[in-house]
Amino acid sequence: MIHWDKLCIHLGQTNKATMVLTEMSRVERSLLAIALLFIILIAVKMTAYIVTLILMSLIITMLVIPAQIWLKEKGLSTFASVLIISLAAGIVIVAFITLTALSLNSVVTDLPQYQQELNVRLADISAMLAPFGISDILSEPPSIKIGDVVSYGFSSATLIGDLLMFLFFVGILSFFTLLEVPSITARFEERFGRESATMQSFSRMTGYVIDFIVVRTETNFIHGVLFGGFLGVIGVHGAILWGTLTFILGYIPFFGLVIAAIPALILAWLQFGIPGAVAVVVVVCILNLIVENPVYSFLAARKFEMPALIVIFSVIFWGWLFGLVGMLFSVPFTLFILLTFQLSDELRWINVTLGVNHLFEEKGRKKGDE
Repeated sequence: MIHWDKLCIHLGQTNKATMVLTEMSRVERSLLAIALLFIILIAVKMTAYIVTLILMSLIITMLVIPAQIWLKEKGLSTFASVLIISLAAGIVIVAFITLTALSLNSVVTDLPQYQQELNVRLADISAMLAPFGISDILSEPPSIKIGDVVSYGFSSATLIGDLLMFLFFVGILSFFTLLEVPSITARFEERFGRESATMQSFSRMTGYVIDFIVVRTETNFIHGVLFGGFLGVIGVHGAILWGTLTFILGYIPFFGLVIAAIPALILAWLQFGIPGAVAVVVVVCILNLIVENPVYSFLAARKFEMPALIVIFSVIFWGWLFGLVGMLFSVPFTLFILLTFQLSDELRWINVTLGVNHLFEEKGRKKGDE
């Protein structure tokens, strides 16, 4: 009898809450939803490190799932396939970090030479500006203080240590997430049914995001190799470092490749003058036209066309929320949100309003993509 009374009280409270929500106007419900959204954003901002860790591991897991499926089709167990993928990824990351560190060390070692070259370039600019009577602005060349360089080195070492710790946790979390993928998939199929609409939508959602991440990674790799190779051929110092930077920052739409090219442009100007800088600019433009259009379209199983305004807003929003990681993976994060809207009958109108509903249509796939 006591349990029945408690149940009645609970149902009465639920009914009252439902009546309150029903009596609220649409404007009031919208304001309440916006307030709750802001509270959620503040909570995510306060726990950004943990949320970023989870999202990064999720993206990496989705990136290597095709390799895991391929290894399992060869007869390997789940643990063996995950172990092989982890070892291969570890070797690639170690080689990646080693080459980048060596290239960075060569750049730092040649700082005195860069100082001399900078003085020469500034002297040339001063001579060019002399007829206009403003050459005195650059009469004294700048100097590099050893103390500033050392303090910057210590701060960089701290940042690198934090980054390595973050990558370690991402790797551990991704390893165990990969081990759980088959079990999670089986539980979903048992809960909703293998051929249910929910499972088909979920499969389409994950497949879509995997397609984008894989294609973006392949495109960035080609772009980084070509750009770094060109810089190495013409003799720009730190070519591997700038190629690596191009690969990483290429995930940032519109701005990433431009930002990655700035250090190489400056070094080319210091080493070879204006002709070197012009050569880098020309190559950057050519690579953007070739790699970011025909090559990207060839690799993509579908077109990932989003309005430029949404892409720029995504970079700004996710960058504010999660920092550099948010900027790098702003498009995948946005795809997660848009796909959630698409799977909801009540929220699908948002994608229609934003003009991105075409991204999720099956006709976007190539024949045989399934």
